[in-house]
Amino acid sequence: MHYEEVKPADIEKKSFEIITRELGDTVPDSVNAPVIKRVIHTTADFDFAKTLRFTKGAVEKGRELFKNGATLITDTNMALAGVNKTKLKNFGCDAFCFMADEDVKKEASGREVTRASVSMEKSLDIPGEKIYAIGNAPTALITLSELIRQDKLRPGLIIAVPVGFVNVEAAKEEIAELCDKEGIACIAAMGRKGGSTVAAAIVNAILYGM
Repeated sequence: MHYEEVKPADIEKKSFEIITRELGDTVPDSVNAPVIKRVIHTTADFDFAKTLRFTKGAVEKGRELFKNGATLITDTNMALAGVNKTKLKNFGCDAFCFMADEDVKKEASGREVTRASVSMEKSLDIPGEKIYAIGNAPTALITLSELIRQDKLRPGLIIAVPVGFVNVEAAKEEIAELCDKEGIACIAAMGRKGGSTVAAAIVNAILYGM
């Protein structure tokens, strides 16, 4: 087996060169391309070049929101851990995941709903603009849809990329259609694929593009 000699500092650069070469002309949009490429870099899955759906101006909206100190809400601590905290801090942005909070656990158990749903409801208490990065729980997207329809929430941006089999595709389709209708910025990974690492990768791609 022959290994290519690459300096540690050049590994990521080399990876993106390979991704760009293999994508060819399939991702012409210069604004969305860095997001797609970072997700592929994170997953080694080129399907995301076809399945990632962007509302018009979604990436630019994300940059504007972070620039103005928006709060990031995630549905997993894994996604939260994967986000570049230094970049967030530079823009004065907070980030939260409520999944492990005792009040969330108690209420979810008492109501027989998911902690992800209760976490989305809890986020209503946070003032100002919010960005939601959902990489695991379709119930988080379902609850966000309900809150939007009830005029209780107007997210700045929704990153809808949960992974799985139960209600995942339907939840993504619903939130994508609702965001289109309501004029809410949305980046969604249609189909079954996604995950907390994908959610974090999209957030980081937006931050790095600033």
